[in-house]
Amino acid sequence: MGSAVERTDEHVREYLMYRGFTSTMKHLDTEIKADKEKGFRVDKIIDQLQHFVLNFDLFGLKEYWLYLDRRLFCRLEDVYRSTVNKLRTSLYRYYVINTIQKGNLEKTQEFFQKQASELQSQVEWRDWFILPFIPTPEQNPAFSPYFSRQWSDTFLVSLHNFLSVLFQCMPQPVLLSFDAEVQKMTSLTEENEQLRQLLFALQTESRDQREGDVMVHHKLPVYVQNMDRLGDTELDLVSSQRPVSTTTTSSRNFFSTFLPQGKRTPGKGPQVTTGSSPSQLAVGRKDPPTNPPAKCKEAVQAKEVKPVSSQASTSEPASSQSQQLTNQSTNQPTNQPSHPRHKRIQEHEKERKELFSKPPSQTPEKKGEAGEVEPLGEASSDSLDSCSNSRSCGGAAEGGGLSVEQPFIKLSQEEYGEHHSSIMHCRVDCSGRRVASLDVDGVIKVWSFNPIMQTKATIMSKSPLLSLEWATKPDRLLLLGSGVGTVRLYDTDAKKNLYEMNIDETHPRILSLACSPSGSSFVCSAAARSGSVDSAPRLPIPVSGQLLLWDTKTVKQQLQFSLEPEPVAINCTAFNHNGNLLVTGAADGVIRLFDMQRYESAMSWRAHDGEVYSVEFSYDENTVFSIGEDGKFIQWNIHRCGVKQSDQVLPQDATGPFILSGYSGYKQVQVPRGRLFAFDSEGQHILTCSSTGGLIYRLTNGEPALESVLSLGGHKAPVVTVDWCSAVDCGTCLTASMDGKIKLSTLLAQKS
Repeated sequence: MGSAVERTDEHVREYLMYRGFTSTMKHLDTEIKADKEKGFRVDKIIDQLQHFVLNFDLFGLKEYWLYLDRRLFCRLEDVYRSTVNKLRTSLYRYYVINTIQKGNLEKTQEFFQKQASELQSQVEWRDWFILPFIPTPEQNPAFSPYFSRQWSDTFLVSLHNFLSVLFQCMPQPVLLSFDAEVQKMTSLTEENEQLRQLLFALQTESRDQREGDVMVHHKLPVYVQNMDRLGDTELDLVSSQRPVSTTTTSSRNFFSTFLPQGKRTPGKGPQVTTGSSPSQLAVGRKDPPTNPPAKCKEAVQAKEVKPVSSQASTSEPASSQSQQLTNQSTNQPTNQPSHPRHKRIQEHEKERKELFSKPPSQTPEKKGEAGEVEPLGEASSDSLDSCSNSRSCGGAAEGGGLSVEQPFIKLSQEEYGEHHSSIMHCRVDCSGRRVASLDVDGVIKVWSFNPIMQTKATIMSKSPLLSLEWATKPDRLLLLGSGVGTVRLYDTDAKKNLYEMNIDETHPRILSLACSPSGSSFVCSAAARSGSVDSAPRLPIPVSGQLLLWDTKTVKQQLQFSLEPEPVAINCTAFNHNGNLLVTGAADGVIRLFDMQRYESAMSWRAHDGEVYSVEFSYDENTVFSIGEDGKFIQWNIHRCGVKQSDQVLPQDATGPFILSGYSGYKQVQVPRGRLFAFDSEGQHILTCSSTGGLIYRLTNGEPALESVLSLGGHKAPVVTVDWCSAVDCGTCLTASMDGKIKLSTLLAQKS
């Protein structure tokens, strides 16, 4: 509810500004600043209560609780009154225990003097009036539990949960439901799109299966391809004397007798190219009447010719049927007029008779000699090419067959080409609706790809930009880190900067940004100047750096993390799913794991020889994956410090530095800045960079750790950063390269 209130306040403020009601907007801002309900943000209410307790402000604490009681608690049913009283009692005890722990006995006695008239009649407070006179109350069995950290944490969590449930159950005005309706419509739109893509994929698969049942995807031998030169009239003459058969056999068995075994008749008209369609053969036609009247070619074809996918009728094996068909077709009636084309028919049938007199060759399922399978090899390559366009296929088997089904089908691949220089970062927002991409010229493009690819905003920066990150709540905000020590909060809907935060002048290069899943804070990595341009290889000596935590609501720095053994530049950062853990990779090759509840380092270990370029938590969050300057992809167990679970060396085009060669020996070198790998929705597959496009690997538990399953391709320059947005069965892979091109590949996961 807090986020909905905040967004509604922004909409109201925008409306007042649009209408020119500036005085009303000033009064609104004043009221919001003095709002005791803190915009229904529970964390701010808890902070206010703790502020009164820590400052021994008993009067302020009582007044604030009375306000909450009049404003919120009095609206509850009587059954919840006891819960409210217990929470108030625990709050007062929390205050008293704090005064004793801080050694301020005057405030302790003041509490009991002012509250005596109210508390002396309550049973739960009878034993507490002796508390100021006990020398060591924390050792007294009756009071020792209240001095423990566990009791205070339990009380604060209980109060937090109670207020959260209360705010969710409160009746809300229609205006506050706007945000929920927008999110609902967005989710429904995404679900409809996913179902549409799934339906399209299933229809394509069903159509391919039907065609696979009735169509033959192999090229015909040369002499069979040339049969269409005879024309439908001649084929009609051949088939008019064929007896009606009762037994059927598949068209695949029929064509198994037509494998090349001899030379084609030379000089019989122009050759037909190897791509002639099998549908030009009338294999499964119904027998027409004897000596049919002459018709035009179109009429005969429309009435009698069926595709080759129809089943051929036969009562004998394919070879004997073909021999019978040849014998019948050569015994033409005597009353047929003499014609050069009839001569050609007889010569051609003579050639066929010679061919059929030889032993039958091997079927397409078996691999023949090199000279015999040449047309079949061409057919298998064509079938694989067509297969790659419509669905994911395995490698060709020896006889042109397909391997086992692949885990993903590449439905489509689109290109976003609005950038004119090498890409540094390319990230999808949490909802999967928008993409933000940053190039080395400092130009940021915010664009969408559903239902069409469209640029939403273009951000030009006077100062160089080095990093970007989407905020989690609300997801329309974008964090931009510069090279002059500033971080900007940009609203992609309003297309304006909301805030600009000055980080540190001594560490002006903002290398990495990571927003907490709760949306209340973000982590910022600031580094000193290295003395070299950003696209050149980094210095071998790690530069100094800081790791800072900022509050996104107050826009103030909360704390600075301690980096042991020395302050070093942090290259990459990543939160786990709930924001309780933060993993970082640094220029000294060390991975550090931070406890975000205690704001301290939980463990650290030497991970790579050289810098750490990219780190991510695994799907189950029991391990961490990293890619470093040494070219290794390593999985680490976070429960056992520095213990590897797997280790594999990746090609240089997957880890960097990335090199783009040009004319006259020109080379452009780019050090990794963005994400080098990304996981699918189930954490079983990983997308990495390559010189020609993204590569998808399957994570294995053995050796090797990665098994290649699909190459996305499509790029002419090295891919430098990737991202994978997954939703249900459909996922979107983003691969960005040094020529400024971004490929958006839509995949469909095949469930086994």
